[in-house]
Amino acid sequence: MGNSKCFFAVDLGATSGRTIVGTLSDGKIKLEEITRFPNNLIETGGHFYWDIYALYFEIIKGLKIVAKRNVEITSIGIDTWGVDFVCVGDDGALLRNPFSYRDPHTFGAMEEYFEKKVSKEKVYGATGIQFMNFNSLFQLYAMKRDGNSALKNAEKILFMPDALSWMLTGEAVCEYTIASTSQMLNPVTKELDEMLLESLELPRGKFGKMVVPGYKIGVLTDEVQKMTGLGPVPVIAVAGHDTASAVAAVPAADEKFAYLSSGTWSLMGIETKDAIINGRSYELNFTNEGGVEGTTRFLKNICGMWLLERCRKEWGDEAPSDYGVLLADAMKATAFQSIINPDDEMFANPADMQAAIKQYCAETGQHVPEGYAEICRCILDSLALRYRQVFGYLKEMSVFPINTLHIIGGGSLNEYLNQFTANATGVTVLAGPQECTALGNIMLQAKAAGAVEDIFDMRRIIADSVSMKRFEPKDKAEWDAAYEKYLKVVESKENK
Repeated sequence: MGNSKCFFAVDLGATSGRTIVGTLSDGKIKLEEITRFPNNLIETGGHFYWDIYALYFEIIKGLKIVAKRNVEITSIGIDTWGVDFVCVGDDGALLRNPFSYRDPHTFGAMEEYFEKKVSKEKVYGATGIQFMNFNSLFQLYAMKRDGNSALKNAEKILFMPDALSWMLTGEAVCEYTIASTSQMLNPVTKELDEMLLESLELPRGKFGKMVVPGYKIGVLTDEVQKMTGLGPVPVIAVAGHDTASAVAAVPAADEKFAYLSSGTWSLMGIETKDAIINGRSYELNFTNEGGVEGTTRFLKNICGMWLLERCRKEWGDEAPSDYGVLLADAMKATAFQSIINPDDEMFANPADMQAAIKQYCAETGQHVPEGYAEICRCILDSLALRYRQVFGYLKEMSVFPINTLHIIGGGSLNEYLNQFTANATGVTVLAGPQECTALGNIMLQAKAAGAVEDIFDMRRIIADSVSMKRFEPKDKAEWDAAYEKYLKVVESKENK
């Protein structure tokens, strides 16, 4: 294929993972999924763990397949969800499977940390990161407080993509974008914050060398080469945080855009040159995470399709298994008769999501949705209205006008929600690609190989390789009235 190059991407989400080969040829990028596998939470001894050995096994399995097919891969890159990490002993052994961010040991740890260690204002001033109880800072605090044996004996603390890269290469690094999710990285110094490390009594040396996307970590160890049948293939530090890889692949024509990475979580934000850390961003709990080429991803986490995913599990055979039929039925339900705040703590991890939605509506004096169609409609309407609220905050704090909203990820396939989002925000929505995370991972490897020049070159190639769907705002008066209702409902719930 002449000048074509192949890259191997490992894309790990909190529920499933994939290995993908991306081929860059004649200014176009093509993806082929090699393997797909579940990422199972293990519950034991009152804790929730990730099975890092199972993930490593799946990476090896994918590499064996490409070796068997005689696919010549230029490099390997790994991206994962944020905040979680692995403790490694001084003999190079992993000290237990890593905790999951859903583990209950951090419940209350954040408030305790502010009281006993560093104030909330100081933590935000140093990091500009959104407060969530499972951020690495509070996980480490809880582990220290509880006398966790893995942390006590850790020679190295490696974030998930760095730990897997270390298992492949034997080289320990701390990739910038994944480190930024920890609430321990200072976006001004671009290093782990000394004050916060001291508060945990952790020396900087416990973490790998700080590297940026595009850095060559090392090559596959002799052991991995022997297992897979590959040679000394380089492993590249891509944007290790999956959202950073996804945002790197937004096929935007210029920088005047917002993005909505839509999946289990929805992440809405803008790409800026500098972190935005001020009283308003603190009040609204916005986050400043590391991006590629020195950019900052100024964004807010919104509870996304988690609500619907949970309800679908609960419905079982009571609702259509076909997603298209489910959404079509939801569109027959009356609009805006039941509205929730998707980010209310009631919906974080309830035993029964349907019951939580009904309770919220009852408590706020609204129609209590009955049946799967009404509940689904409630979720879609509410997500779009919450997107409008957060989009308004972005417009307020952005240093440039926002002309377009790019919706990327799995949620970009939901045409009803895409149209609702255009209606609610009042801007043009461009949906796609679905595979932004893998594309970003692969294009950063391509940049490391010298096959693309910079982020704009990457985005141009992606725009030329994928199709996007355009949604223009409609029904302004109806959505304006619905937003007024949403604000009143949220306020009444907060005042209870």
